[in-house]
Amino acid sequence: MDSYSQKLIKILKLEAEDGHEDRAVIGGLARYADTWLHEAGMGLGQDAKGWVEDVAERLRQYSSLSSTQERHSALGELMGLLEQGPGSTDIPEAAAPEQGVAPAAEVSEEDTGQTMVQTAPSDGTDQMSAAPIAKEPPSVAPPSPAAPTPEPTTPAVPEDPPGLDAPITVVRGVGERQAGRLARLGIRTVRDLIMFIPRRYDDFSNLKPINRLEYGEDVTIIAQVVKANSHKTRRGRSIFKALLSDNTGTTEATWFNQPYLADRIRPGKQIVVSGTVDEYLGRLCFTSPEWETLQKELLHTGRLVAVYPLTRGLGARWLRGLAKRTVDYWAPRIPDHLSDVIRDQEGLVTLETALKQIHSPDNHEALAQARHRLAFDDMFIFQLGLLQQRQAWRSVRGRQLSIDDGTLQRFVLSLSFQLTSAQQRVLGQILDDIRSQYPMNRLLQGDVGSGKTVVAAAAMALTAAAGCQAAIMAPTEILAEQHYSTLSRLFTGMPDQQPVVRLLTGSITGAEREEIYAGLADGSIDIAVGTHALIQEGVDFHDLALVVIDEQHRFGVRQRAALREKGRKGDDARPTNPHLLVMTATPIPRSLQLTIWGHLDVSLIDEMPPGRQPVQTRVILPRERERAYTFLRTQIEAGHQAFIICPLVEESESIEAKAAVEEHKRLQSVFPDQRLGLLHGRMTSDEKDATMTAFVQGDLDILVATSVVEVGIDVPNATAMLIEGAERFGLSQLHQFRGRVGRGEHESYCILLSDTKSEASEERLRAVEETLDGFKLAEKDLEMRGPGDFFGTRQSGLPELKLASLGDTPLLELARREAQALFGVDPELSSPDHRLLARKLDEFWRGEGDPS
Repeated sequence: MDSYSQKLIKILKLEAEDGHEDRAVIGGLARYADTWLHEAGMGLGQDAKGWVEDVAERLRQYSSLSSTQERHSALGELMGLLEQGPGSTDIPEAAAPEQGVAPAAEVSEEDTGQTMVQTAPSDGTDQMSAAPIAKEPPSVAPPSPAAPTPEPTTPAVPEDPPGLDAPITVVRGVGERQAGRLARLGIRTVRDLIMFIPRRYDDFSNLKPINRLEYGEDVTIIAQVVKANSHKTRRGRSIFKALLSDNTGTTEATWFNQPYLADRIRPGKQIVVSGTVDEYLGRLCFTSPEWETLQKELLHTGRLVAVYPLTRGLGARWLRGLAKRTVDYWAPRIPDHLSDVIRDQEGLVTLETALKQIHSPDNHEALAQARHRLAFDDMFIFQLGLLQQRQAWRSVRGRQLSIDDGTLQRFVLSLSFQLTSAQQRVLGQILDDIRSQYPMNRLLQGDVGSGKTVVAAAAMALTAAAGCQAAIMAPTEILAEQHYSTLSRLFTGMPDQQPVVRLLTGSITGAEREEIYAGLADGSIDIAVGTHALIQEGVDFHDLALVVIDEQHRFGVRQRAALREKGRKGDDARPTNPHLLVMTATPIPRSLQLTIWGHLDVSLIDEMPPGRQPVQTRVILPRERERAYTFLRTQIEAGHQAFIICPLVEESESIEAKAAVEEHKRLQSVFPDQRLGLLHGRMTSDEKDATMTAFVQGDLDILVATSVVEVGIDVPNATAMLIEGAERFGLSQLHQFRGRVGRGEHESYCILLSDTKSEASEERLRAVEETLDGFKLAEKDLEMRGPGDFFGTRQSGLPELKLASLGDTPLLELARREAQALFGVDPELSSPDHRLLARKLDEFWRGEGDPS
């Protein structure tokens, strides 16, 4: 061990014996750093420069560590580094890629301005701790001419370097403490860090001389430090000020609680400063700006500067520097999973370019190209996964049912109304599916009141007539009961043998439940209507050939799959899938059709049955509530009925019940001469049945309810609806509520009462007021609330998208076209050109369920 290291180790041991008080040398270890740099640098020579500067950096930061424990840990790391000697920062030539090391180039603070890890002490101020810098590993030497590599018989498939999935601690400068903090941001491996996308960018590319600065602008200056000083306030806070000058003028920059800057920003030094121009006592200045030493490549100033999500103990500069070093090392080593053909055809930059530019963009155009490439990757692989799911579903045989056209005609003629042309078209598509050898996988959507249920009823009746069973699953007991009542009524007029329909919900127990179980198992029940009870253990179907899922977005992936599995038949060699029809009354924007339901065929009922009355809608404020109550009374006095909808504070049945009960109690005094009913999710099935029966039969004037009435409630005599706290609901949900009125021959009304005057809420509610088009509202809802909250609860079974937006329809359609083209020529992605893409596809969808 050299004498300089031995001397420093003695000092560090003394420091440990003194309880880490930073009194082992006069002025503290930070002051000794310059002595170490001079003596060790001169004695050890140029080859040890990086190691010497690493030690000096750790010494500089020791004093600012906020706790004895941190100092103890830093001292141990420093002594270990000294004992290993100058070679300890070197990385073996052949080991770097395998170990996943993402080092920085061998440079000092003077070159990079970035060697610090910010930590946050208990008072919330930023302090700094040492972060080692490793040298860039030399490239691996080529094979010796004496041992030639044999020619491969098939093209080699590029592999991701194994170090990408190594723990983040393999990166120089990341110890266990920093790794724990990074884990809070979801960064656990090298790959996680590379794909940790900045949340925004500060534009410091506006370079100006000092005499042209303007208050409030984001700007960058290049200046020389004229003088600098640091002092403490009476409360112990540190203030560092530097007077900066260029050939046009001077300005002052101030930093708070960063005393270490006294060793960095010294008179005579040229630095680059970026930030918002402030004003103090009439003079333009900078307050806590970003800064770094003037050098060839800037990272924190003078450019578009990445801003990452942070967590306590991690500073922006440290994380930015860590990401830059890691990406610079790894990006050239990661093979591009997109072929040259796709990249050239769509004008996409390479993966290496995209990764580098997304973290350190050269300009706005380069950033846009990088975002477009990475967003395309997300959507392209997403679409390939959906196409694979569709292929997997269709690869299993379907139940090819024999549909009798005469039976279909007699069912249609037995109805008390005529099917619209849209209903006839959609029914034809469904029947074509169930006649084919491929299992149907179809989404049926239509606006409120468009007549989806009768189409599904026809398909179920024809399935029963073909000797098989059908089942329809609804998310709530009220909706299941409504479907049971509707189907029973629709089948009453059938001249042929009527299908046997039974209702199965959680409220049905005992002997009745066992009877239904037996009927489903022996085939004596043709059509089952139910809730989650249909997928419980013990429910077995004799021959389930058609599965209908209503309001399917309310079910989880496993719940939807469980009902389909009830219809799987055949041995392992030749299984069959049941036909699947999923329905929603919430119009789905084109972008979501391409994603969440991108593996389904889509049928749309885009025509309303004749006789439906348009619902007049109006937004009012709380001060107009009494006028709304008066209007409801006039409707009731005219012989009609009304709904009053209570908002949910959050998705909790207990809170939902409490809100409805309290509102019902209050409204009884508001409407003393009217008959009020109460409906909420915590009521028993019998209580709900009794309430709904009373409302349908006209024994109640007003139904006070929660969102359980969103779908499935059909009361033609109800002509008015008042929605309290309307701003708390999504636009599509408000449209669903509104669909509960206007179902008869009388003019109907919907009143939206808002408790807030915010511009965003007013804009949303005015949209409902101005249009009855559910698809326009759905697009607006998606635009304002985002795809994750479109249905009020987040979709499950979908991979996370890093950059792509489910609202970016043009990109979705582009990715869909490319995915379909590739799938058409290589559906298994077995070509050597596509094997890496196949692995990416598997990683992207790994562990995710089928979103149907």
